[in-house]
Amino acid sequence: MEPPRWKNSRPASPRCGTLFDLPTKKKLLKEKEDLMSAPGFWDSGKAAQSTIADLKSLKAIIDPVEAVTRRADDIAVLYELGKSENDDATLAEADQERVALAEELDRVSLMALLSGPNDGRDCYFSIQAGAGGTEACDWSSMLFRMYLRYFERKGYKVEELDRKDGEEAGIQSVNLLIKGPYAYGYMSTEQGVHRLVRISPFNAQGKRQTSFAAVDVLPVFPESNIELPEKDLEITAFCRSSGAGGQNVNKVASAVRIKHIPTGIVAECVNERSQAQNKQQAMAMLVSKLEALEEAKREGEMAKINAAKGDIAWGNQIRNYVLDDPRVKDLRTGIESGNPQKVLDGAIDEYIEAMLRLRAEKRAKEPVRAASEKKP
Repeated sequence: MEPPRWKNSRPASPRCGTLFDLPTKKKLLKEKEDLMSAPGFWDSGKAAQSTIADLKSLKAIIDPVEAVTRRADDIAVLYELGKSENDDATLAEADQERVALAEELDRVSLMALLSGPNDGRDCYFSIQAGAGGTEACDWSSMLFRMYLRYFERKGYKVEELDRKDGEEAGIQSVNLLIKGPYAYGYMSTEQGVHRLVRISPFNAQGKRQTSFAAVDVLPVFPESNIELPEKDLEITAFCRSSGAGGQNVNKVASAVRIKHIPTGIVAECVNERSQAQNKQQAMAMLVSKLEALEEAKREGEMAKINAAKGDIAWGNQIRNYVLDDPRVKDLRTGIESGNPQKVLDGAIDEYIEAMLRLRAEKRAKEPVRAASEKKP
């Protein structure tokens, strides 16, 4: 029997506290909890919601890190017991626990990569069909299904704000509100053009066809200092369909579209129960779009954002999904899978994690690059 790996060595404790700067996060958590217990906390609904969201995001990191640390301590005790009694069975058990702990630590350590200023926020998530007509609309619906499966696995709450179906099949566009810990941090890695290659079911000759769809992601800003004078807004109420279809379709003028005239940015919502609710949600989305625009300007990243989006067509894709020669490859990270169906069933964690790591590497290099540029 092969001796356990820990026979002559003590397991190292995970450096979770250092990796996550746990003392700072615990201090922030205490501050949020004190705010919640203070008189008048609920006087401002938006401020209260923002504080609660921050608290949930902090606990989403602190609780798993503390659990991993406790588990590491328990394994260390088990190891010391096996070593003192020269018990190979106990040492083998400790080794098995160590392997499981390493896997859990990999998952928890991923959160350390979510260090962006908005990574902990909820997000607006949209899918837009691009070049390819009906085929592109069908591709958008396939992506929609893929992401819904992923959101379900993550335990995220999904609210559909606006949806336009294709003329023959699929979805022309859909806008969602995603709520959950680090929703923006995770989903921002999916922003860009997604390309599908397959034998099209909509082509009578059964030819291979390429289609495109774009994913856009925005952080939600519950509180914002952006002021929106009425003169800068063009608010339009329009009809949406309700009922079972056919002769039973009813037209209800409750959908709302808001255009910010100075920038041309538009937000709309159709799926709330009343016009007032649709207006409120559309306004919140517009504020988030403008806040993201201002933040990008402050950071001098508008060129990067515009370059990253590009046209929803060939040459701008971040990922290729090829079904007849099965593979899904991310062009940014090089991650590739030979099982497109598994990916389209929502198994996209590998792609998201790889992009988070790549983004963290780029962020780490930025201060070094900036310092070298300042040297005479």
